[in-house]
Amino acid sequence: SLKMASDSPESLMTLCTDYCLRNLEGTLCYLLDNETLRLHPDIFLPSEICDKLVNEYVELVKTDSIFEPHESFFTLFSDPRSTRLARIHLREHIVQDQDLEAIRKQDLIELYLTNCEKLTAKSLQTLVSFSHTLISLSLFGCSNIFYEEENPGGCEDDCLVNPTRQVLVKDFTFEGFSRLRILNLGRLIEGVNVETLLRPLASLAALDLSGIQLNDVGFLTQWKDSLVSLVLYNMDLSEEHIQVIAQLRKLRHLDISRDHLSSYYKFKLTRRVLNLFVENLVNLTSLDISGHTMLENCTIPSMEEKMGQTSIEPAKSSIAPFRGLKRPLQFLGLFETSLCRLTHIPAYKVSGDKNEEQVLNAIEAYTEHRPEITSRAINLLFDIARIERCSQLLRALQLVITALKCHKDDKNIQVTGSAALFYLTNSEYRMEQSVKLRRQVIQVVLNGMESYQEVTVQRNCCLTLCNFSIPEELEFQYRRVNELLLNILNQSRQDESIQRIAVHLCNALVCQVDNDHKEAVGKMGFVMTMLKLIQKKLADKTCDQVMEFSWSALWNITDETPDNCEMFLNYSGMKLFLECLKEFPEKQELHRNMLGLLGNVAEVKELRPQLMTSQFISVFSNLLESKADGIEVSYNACGVLSHIMFDGPEAWGICEPHRKEVVKRMWAAIQSWDINSRRNINYRSFEPILRLLPQGISPVSQHWATWALYNLVSVYPDKYCPLLIKEGGIPLLKDMIKMASARQETKEMARKVIEHCSNFKEENMDTSR
Repeated sequence: SLKMASDSPESLMTLCTDYCLRNLEGTLCYLLDNETLRLHPDIFLPSEICDKLVNEYVELVKTDSIFEPHESFFTLFSDPRSTRLARIHLREHIVQDQDLEAIRKQDLIELYLTNCEKLTAKSLQTLVSFSHTLISLSLFGCSNIFYEEENPGGCEDDCLVNPTRQVLVKDFTFEGFSRLRILNLGRLIEGVNVETLLRPLASLAALDLSGIQLNDVGFLTQWKDSLVSLVLYNMDLSEEHIQVIAQLRKLRHLDISRDHLSSYYKFKLTRRVLNLFVENLVNLTSLDISGHTMLENCTIPSMEEKMGQTSIEPAKSSIAPFRGLKRPLQFLGLFETSLCRLTHIPAYKVSGDKNEEQVLNAIEAYTEHRPEITSRAINLLFDIARIERCSQLLRALQLVITALKCHKDDKNIQVTGSAALFYLTNSEYRMEQSVKLRRQVIQVVLNGMESYQEVTVQRNCCLTLCNFSIPEELEFQYRRVNELLLNILNQSRQDESIQRIAVHLCNALVCQVDNDHKEAVGKMGFVMTMLKLIQKKLADKTCDQVMEFSWSALWNITDETPDNCEMFLNYSGMKLFLECLKEFPEKQELHRNMLGLLGNVAEVKELRPQLMTSQFISVFSNLLESKADGIEVSYNACGVLSHIMFDGPEAWGICEPHRKEVVKRMWAAIQSWDINSRRNINYRSFEPILRLLPQGISPVSQHWATWALYNLVSVYPDKYCPLLIKEGGIPLLKDMIKMASARQETKEMARKVIEHCSNFKEENMDTSR
């Protein structure tokens, strides 16, 4: 099956680790002096659990913005009697000298330090305490670990200006690291003598010297009987280098690849050099020559090359020197070389740019340590996803997610990765993706939005979120996604297209969610943000999608949420409503959204007095005659007035227009509507409508409520008949029919509503046929 392992549910171990790390105080630890974490005295944990706690902690700090790092976290593992560490992977700024110092008593077997730029020579001394057990060590990209601070002798005035200066440590070597077999010194700082540093190591098996420039590598031959893996990525090679490599006869993996963009290389790879490798390195199973220019033609004539079915048999190889291989290679790196486009390549796995398989192999091979190459490979994947159909969708998604998590601060990867995600999550691929995988995508998209205020990343991330069902699929990150979108919308200088997508997303997020969600988002400043956007658009005299979506979002967020309705009024919402009506008299969609929102405000009894002014009542009355958007504007205006009428004549605190006059216009409006109108509205509850039924103070409000119910149960019976029955509407309608004050036509309509619902019930009762 194609599904990758990480698409299965999380293991219990992972879930428990995650829970403990997020709740250290309530699980493994207590707080000493209100600040230092201490392990409970009766806790004893084996290395399987401790390793996972440390490695997951690093992952969480790196990829989860809500997760708070603890200053004293590493001290929890200071005593090997209660906690055991064996294999840990630490990254970037998360780890400092004192963290490594805290665990110095542990018998570490494997220690990977990747791009830990805060580590200094103090940590070199700490490494010595692991020397008797360490088998595998990586100092990749730890650019300051060979620097120490030196106090200049005698304290002159200069002391105050420059109290310390960084000096290179010259005397450190791997003396005493008797068990060390695997070492990665990638991107080691210039000036360190690699030969002296490594000489004490008796039997190295794997060495990575990526990004280091060494003119003389003769010292490597001291491990010619033990070295099985050698990585010299981005080292400018010479004939001397080649002669030394050819003597390392035990090599199974050789990587002499380079980034062809990084600098000018004198060395050109020849047919003779490849022949030399094939003849001498008889155990070779993996070779990477990505980025190399070939000086002479290594390929066989094209007529012969194209013959027969594609084969990985060395005898048929399109690359002549590889015809001498005893068996196909497990891996061959040909990324950004012309060789990857040949037909017969004698390797099971090839990295290159010819097709999806090669590109995915490249992303997989280079993500961890070579972001500069990975971003170009992801860019190729982006083109494949955009133009063709991806055949290995799950693998592609997993790899892009991993790259985005691993290089959260790398702009190139964030731009290309977020663009690729947009195409890999669109509807055409939807069926193949599990909930877990889609959640992982959402997490990295939100990480990208948090880390990068850059326009392209923000736009790609917003567009990718549009591929998800909103709000359902985003609900597990509800607060965070809203905060990020509001943050985008509150930026003073805003890209028009991002603004449009962000407002659309905001609107979708507050549609069809619970009221407590709406209240929470209101408290985040949602109402204020939308009103500010409307104000900006008004000043520019533009009524575009942003304007319409902003009103629609306000309509959604005030639905049965009195706090948000009150905020709308407090932030001069009514003033903006009147100005928009005046500025855009023809914009029907806009009028519908604005009146829908005012309908929500009018449902709140305490806020209705604020709508009771001559100006507002005149506006609502005039909108009763509006033919905008079918009946929607007229219907919503009538709804607002129905709630106001429901407060009775004594609440009518204005002389103009007269209450009776407005009532007359309301009757006329309702009678003009077509009962079969298809509606542009969505009721989650009938409660605000039903409260207008059992009263005699405003028969017209009663009539509007009954008309609304009749229309909805006739046109959308499957949705609204069950809702009306569930909310107890039928007895209310029956009681209303008995009321003397209710108008005859209202009672007629009420009977039809009851009839519709009972027919619906009968039809749906017997499902056994």
